[in-house]
Amino acid sequence: MAGNGLTRALFKFLTKHEIISIGTKYYPTTPLETEYVEMFNYTQTMLMEIEKAEITTDSIFYNLLRDVGAENIPEKHNFYELKPAENKIEEYALVSNIIMGSDRYLYVELSNSSKIINQFSRIIIEEKGEIIEQSSTEIVSKLLSKNDAIRVAIKMIGIGLDYGLNVRAAVGMTGAAAIERSINLTKEVGDDSGVGFTKLGGEYALTFDSNFISSTATPPELQNYLFIDVIDSTKFIDDYGRDKLVELMTGVKNFMEIECNGKIEGYREGGDDLIARFPSKDLAIRAGLDTAWYILNNGAKIRAGIGKSRREAGERAQLADEIKITNPLSLVIFEMANGLYAYYIPSEFFRTVLNLFLNKKAKLIGIFILVFIAVYFMTILGYWEYSFIVVILAAIYALAS
Repeated sequence: MAGNGLTRALFKFLTKHEIISIGTKYYPTTPLETEYVEMFNYTQTMLMEIEKAEITTDSIFYNLLRDVGAENIPEKHNFYELKPAENKIEEYALVSNIIMGSDRYLYVELSNSSKIINQFSRIIIEEKGEIIEQSSTEIVSKLLSKNDAIRVAIKMIGIGLDYGLNVRAAVGMTGAAAIERSINLTKEVGDDSGVGFTKLGGEYALTFDSNFISSTATPPELQNYLFIDVIDSTKFIDDYGRDKLVELMTGVKNFMEIECNGKIEGYREGGDDLIARFPSKDLAIRAGLDTAWYILNNGAKIRAGIGKSRREAGERAQLADEIKITNPLSLVIFEMANGLYAYYIPSEFFRTVLNLFLNKKAKLIGIFILVFIAVYFMTILGYWEYSFIVVILAAIYALAS
């Protein structure tokens, strides 16, 4: 469903922002993935571009410094672009990250057999990683995120160089992908110690050809906050009562804490907003989406923002007030690369309109032709002033059917 340029153009005109996709073209392979893909497509959730990301080699490296921590990347290094990223956001890659999470596999290989491999495995475990396989020269492991894997790999490379050993590492979605990336890295840049990884669809590598002081490899102080506010909660309370609002927000709070590893930092019972902190951005986006779907299904809408601080998350949520189609939209706003994007969850009315455009084009064209013919003949017969009745009846029929 992610295509349909005509419908995306219509909502671009209505919202004044580019619509990258409606639903998703991500192909699910597990029950959890199927559940989320069905929700994206059933609710016709749209990925909206608020501020376009400019994806270049420089911006990729700047984001790497920010996410891994500049203090964890030695000054003497070589940064390679093996395959450039496309200057666009791929919606299915984003959906994949939200569903599957941010954990990544790290493959590490020594140039020669050494007992230092046991020190490497201890480092991985200390970093809350999991050892999948290990030999005298290789480790396949799983880390909490791509950024953690790159940071830990650099730490191990530094230790290896101190012992006169080359260390080759690579990060991938699976262990096999990480191993293959390591092989390609050797072909592309030679035998220098380094780590290969992907960023926004591109292939990149950091290599080191001289010793450097081993970093303590401390995680950068990046937080992921989600700010949620129920839109027009006063009207919702008038329609359904305050107890219904408390029930909804309690359900949201419990879901975030239990299912998404979130920590609630700003909520009082009976309130219409909350702030939660998450260990990763994908969990924050997932929590925001699940909340928006849940709240909309219960007769209300939310504005949500995700940021590295409480203030940034709140400011992004407030951006939703500036994006309207007659009324405020249910939006989950977040940063991607150096751009700003949002998931827009349409109301039931707009989902009906979307369904007509996406699935019932033949009926719409038929109704349009009939209305045109009826209005034409009424105008010829001198009854043009009654033409609007035909249009109204046709519209009612289209929506009711």
